[in-house]
Amino acid sequence: MEAIAKVKNQRGSAKKIRLVADLIRNKNVNEAKDILFYSKKGASELLLKLLNAAIANAVHKKSKVNTNELFINKIFVDEGPTMKRMKPRARGMADLMRRRTSHITVSVSDESNEDSTEEGSE
Repeated sequence: MEAIAKVKNQRGSAKKIRLVADLIRNKNVNEAKDILFYSKKGASELLLKLLNAAIANAVHKKSKVNTNELFINKIFVDEGPTMKRMKPRARGMADLMRRRTSHITVSVSDESNEDSTEEGSE
């Protein structure tokens, strides 16, 4: 059983959020929560909220799911639209500031797919 949580147009660079997402990929949910809780990165708070939402979706989807057996099946971060802003500079010039956004998807599952990943890597 798989449950998914998504957030779109989240402020923050996809590159910076991917650094944190790589820490928790293919981990148990409880272990991932600990990693995110103690991480100093700014994106860890966002990913912790999204992970809790995915767990809640799994419980809502199948009421008798054991949350201790869930693991992060898939997590990926895509680039969203970039907002462009102007910043005034000296001598009447202006610089372009890019406010980057991201689309984040977290999928949790209680079924082990380790066999399928091993077959694909051969």
